[in-house]
Amino acid sequence: MKNYTVRITRQARELLRGIKKYISEELLAPEAAQNTIAVLKKEIKSLSSMPERIELTEEEPWRSEGIHRMHVKNYYVYFWIDEENSKVQITSVIYVARDQAAQLELMEME
Repeated sequence: MKNYTVRITRQARELLRGIKKYISEELLAPEAAQNTIAVLKKEIKSLSSMPERIELTEEEPWRSEGIHRMHVKNYYVYFWIDEENSKVQITSVIYVARDQAAQLELMEME
């Protein structure tokens, strides 16, 4: 079975930090923030094996560009697979209730 290196882009790391900060400081739930980030990171790490099991996103033009969308808790984790270099690039983490297309417009493809 092929293994992939999972890389979280700068933008995705910033989004994860923002999620943690929001849950911890705005919702006053630091333990929930820790748990949410732990689950997100665990699921992201799982992409090192068979990342293609996750379907492509429905939104265009990102679907045509090979962007996958994984549902984790109340978030979507967006990524693309670099088969040539055996890498998975995590490009965004977006709260499910947000306008996905509008948020994807802000996504950088590192």
